Amino acid sequence: MTGRGFPAHPENKPGLARLWEVCAAKARRNELLEIGIGETCMVPTKQPKPPIDPVRWTPPPVDPLPEFPSAELTVVPTPGNAPEDVVVDAEGSIWTGVDDGRIVRISPDTGETTVVADTGGRPLGLHVARDGGLLICDSPRGLLRLDPGTGELQTLVSEVDNRKLTFCSNVTELADGTIYFTESTSAFTYAHSVAAVLEARARGSLFRRDPDGTVLTVVPGLYFANGLTPTADASALVFAELQARRLMKYWLTGPRAGTVTPLVENLPGMPDNLSTGADGRIWCAFFTPANAAADRLAKGTPLVRKLIWRLPESLQPKPESTVWAVAFDPDTGAPVAGVRTHHPDFGQVTGMVEANGKLWMGCLGFPAVAHVDLAATALH
Repeated sequence: MTGRGFPAHPENKPGLARLWEVCAAKARRNELLEIGIGETCMVPTKQPKPPIDPVRWTPPPVDPLPEFPSAELTVVPTPGNAPEDVVVDAEGSIWTGVDDGRIVRISPDTGETTVVADTGGRPLGLHVARDGGLLICDSPRGLLRLDPGTGELQTLVSEVDNRKLTFCSNVTELADGTIYFTESTSAFTYAHSVAAVLEARARGSLFRRDPDGTVLTVVPGLYFANGLTPTADASALVFAELQARRLMKYWLTGPRAGTVTPLVENLPGMPDNLSTGADGRIWCAFFTPANAAADRLAKGTPLVRKLIWRLPESLQPKPESTVWAVAFDPDTGAPVAGVRTHHPDFGQVTGMVEANGKLWMGCLGFPAVAHVDLAATALH
């Protein structure tokens, strides 16, 4: 799951661009030693932000993907903003969670919505469990389970590694009841997700919850761990690292069990949630394209990113809004299907799922989900 914006040189905002340049120049001359010194570069914020500790980091290169069809999009309004993930249950209903905490069921035929529960936090990644329950990653509440019939919520995991689970991002369950889930960063909640990107520290992880409730760290040191989905043959899990712009495989069986190998690297966009298609393809939502200015920022002095973090959100540049999802071969990582287009009422895709011949998508940019015909996503 991503935040609402990525920092970049704000060329489209002259006043902010000048502010950015002044701060950068002062930082290069070592005239600003710490945040709070140098009033010229400080813009007061309405609410205090947690401090960040950024490091110099070299982003990956960008490898292009094929041109994908601009499929016709059907937009379905939701009773709340930013329905981050979408999943489908055994009856064909679509489920999502909006940014005020409500969990919503959507009729795929009529678009009628029903609010089933309220987590009291920010629901992110979802998964329909074997018993029909809905697994919910919530920030900052942790990993939850919803009974769809009663609306009752149960906390499955609230702590990991003797600390609070603050940014649970995505989740999946295997046939034996083992649950795997990601945490984007251990340092911040979803409300301050941009801070994790600015820091450029590998503070994300993949965790396992055994049927007896034991929770273990499986893969630490990830760059904004995000989407998670099993391969169709259950031989591996595929997970996304948003900041590293790659999809990785954590092997569950065979001689490589317990190891991590790349599936796709050097992606041209920020990968978000994942899902497994009927033919085994791995769908990946792209929140926004890679930003060359943001990449330059990551390689520069950390002090500039500290200054940018102090800017109010209203002054920070917004990510490009696009409708973008790509399916990859689970073995080779080759792109096999996708959609890329723009729509005035939908964009910044963060989740998707195949259901009844359609590809349903969630997003951060609008109070809506949307779908396209799966046949229209074929790569020609």
